[in-house]
Amino acid sequence: MSDADTCNHKESFTRNVDCASKKPPKSSPRTRHRWGGRLFALGAFLVLTSGITLAASRRHSEHQQTLEIAEGVRHLSPAVFVAPVEASSGVIPVTLPGTTAAFAVANIYARATGYINKRNVDIGDRVKQGQLLAELAVPELDDQISQNEATLEQLTAAVHQAQANATLAQATWGRDKPLVGDGWVTAHQGDIDLQTVKADDAAVSVAQANVAAQERLLTVLRQNRAYASVAAPFDGVITQRNVDVGSLVQGNANTGTFMFEIMQQDVIRVWVYVPQDAAFGVAPGVDAIIRVPELPDRQFPGKVTRIADALQSGTRTLLTEIDIPNPDGLLPAGIYCSVELQIPRKSPSFIIPAEALIFNRNGLQAAVVKDGKANIRNIRVTRDLGTRLEVDAGLTAGERVILNPPVTLVDGSKVQPRPRDTEPTT
Repeated sequence: MSDADTCNHKESFTRNVDCASKKPPKSSPRTRHRWGGRLFALGAFLVLTSGITLAASRRHSEHQQTLEIAEGVRHLSPAVFVAPVEASSGVIPVTLPGTTAAFAVANIYARATGYINKRNVDIGDRVKQGQLLAELAVPELDDQISQNEATLEQLTAAVHQAQANATLAQATWGRDKPLVGDGWVTAHQGDIDLQTVKADDAAVSVAQANVAAQERLLTVLRQNRAYASVAAPFDGVITQRNVDVGSLVQGNANTGTFMFEIMQQDVIRVWVYVPQDAAFGVAPGVDAIIRVPELPDRQFPGKVTRIADALQSGTRTLLTEIDIPNPDGLLPAGIYCSVELQIPRKSPSFIIPAEALIFNRNGLQAAVVKDGKANIRNIRVTRDLGTRLEVDAGLTAGERVILNPPVTLVDGSKVQPRPRDTEPTT
């Protein structure tokens, strides 16, 4: 290297060292603040733009996903449980509360006035028709009968006397009549004899009428005397006793003494009030079963024997009576019971499970499977049977209803029906 090159290199090195040793000039505070605000605004703008872009991208993704799900649901054929629609039986079983009553009840009143001389029965005794229940002592009535019997004897004797007089008068007239014609007896005497015959015949009639009247009076007295013996009017059981030996009873027709109550219980009546929706099928001969809570192992079969033929306006119910044979007396009168009536059905109806019911703003509906699609129909429920429903409109026997239909099910949705006893596949 020449001396000139060496000199130039040194000068160049000296300039570089001098330049490096010198510091750049400091900027002013106002300039630094302006550049910092610009940088912050730029960063905020970038962050906001990134958020908007991210939100729009996510919203578009969710929308696409929703459309895809809706499209999949529209073409999806979910498996559902189905059950057949069954035709109802020819009778409607209706269970109603009822009350038992004796087939016949008689209140025994005194018809004669006197004192109880004998009392042969008490509460709970079973009696036969004609059996003596009580005997009254009626001495005054006995005296009246004795007196009138004596009077009857007198009147009977008077009849005999009148008949004897009439016989005598008839004989006298028969003897004098030809003599009057021959002139041996005057006409005046003949008239007397004839009128005597007529008078004696009339006296006989009067005497006989008195006897008949006296006999009728004695008949009444003896009938009243017969009332002193109180007898059972029919077979039954004594349910009330209001008199005892020595009690005074009055035989007045209006204020007679209530002595006994007797019930006939070999046949029991059951009173039941059938509501209007079932009353139109009730008629004599309808089968009935009586159950008593206190006798859970016994059923008492019977038949409807009579109905009121008119519903009570206050309750819209029909009074119905059922006769129940009760030879052993196990079914007492006056108890609560349940009555199951087998009422003939007047119009056809169908049975579906309660799980098939759809209730929404359109009312009561059910979905049936037809050609692999759901067909939603309006139905009318006539009776709720708990786990089953009775309907009379909207369905026909043999169709299949969807059980527990999903909320997404709409009319025309494709479904895969499965019987109740199988598990649906997803």
